[in-house]
Amino acid sequence: MELARLPISASQRGSSSPQATLLSLPLSLSFNPYLKISDNEALEILRVVSQGSRLDKPDGSHAIVNGAQTAWDMLHEEESLKCITTSCVDLDDILGGGIKCKEVTEIGGVPGIGKTQLGIQLAVNVQIPVNYGGLGGKAIYIDTEGSFMLERALQIAEACIEDMSGNSDFLQKDFQSCQVKAQPKDFLQNIFYFRVCSYTEQIAMINYLDKFISEHKDVNVVIIDSVTFHFRQDFDDLALRTRLLSGMALKLMKLAKKFSLAVVLLNQVTTKHTEGSFQLTLALGDSWSHSCTNRVILYWNGDERYAYIDKSPSLRSASAPYSVTGKGIRTATSKCKRIKIM
Repeated sequence: MELARLPISASQRGSSSPQATLLSLPLSLSFNPYLKISDNEALEILRVVSQGSRLDKPDGSHAIVNGAQTAWDMLHEEESLKCITTSCVDLDDILGGGIKCKEVTEIGGVPGIGKTQLGIQLAVNVQIPVNYGGLGGKAIYIDTEGSFMLERALQIAEACIEDMSGNSDFLQKDFQSCQVKAQPKDFLQNIFYFRVCSYTEQIAMINYLDKFISEHKDVNVVIIDSVTFHFRQDFDDLALRTRLLSGMALKLMKLAKKFSLAVVLLNQVTTKHTEGSFQLTLALGDSWSHSCTNRVILYWNGDERYAYIDKSPSLRSASAPYSVTGKGIRTATSKCKRIKIM
């Protein structure tokens, strides 16, 4: 709806851009010293907004402004969120079923802990057919470090097909006649890989995602490995870095909501001086820690790998062991040793 349709004078309309929409109007119109609108005029404008932007729903309820929804609707939406399994039962349990769609999940840890392994695992697992409890989608993998391993992705894809074949006996009768027809190459063809070599390329890539995903509706996960790399160097102006990161995080959050997909950001660690000692913490500072929905920290406990829910609005803080095996991420066993894969 254009400003021209509002019950205000022509001079007052002229004080704002003619392309402005109702959604850009502040609620405190009567307190704006430039518009000079009275309380009664402000109430009338908001009444017009309510009538012109109301969205009627099948159940008779309505949202006053585009995008608004009730807390009840939000609860149902959260309960119906789809998840991408990590292939580790214990890790899926503390994550509430896996990596959730419509959310931004940050996963960080020391080198060699398995961040890239987990990223590749998610890029493969998002393709598990719906009949097998998956999403049957595709993945976008943005590689900033050159750490994506094609051979490893092939191994994980082969193991995923093997697992599905082994579980076919437990499918419902309607699906028992279905056989796993996917080939490892099919999994690789469904991973859209982008290599970015600078922070400017990374920002441009994030801006391009909206268009790309609009043309590939079956993308269900975006993985950035790592979100940190290009922002830890060549930045003398930390304020500029913070603004760029905040803008990038906002775009990723909007993408997750708009396309109902999961965004997974892999992060590195750095040292932080706290209470007279240096401690390991995830990179990019405290302000960045608020840029994701969930934050998972991977760490060593002796010879075992653990994942810890450090931050989440819906998950309790908890830890779970996991293993990195030849087949990919798996549930930890007592015989697991600290070994390097490939």
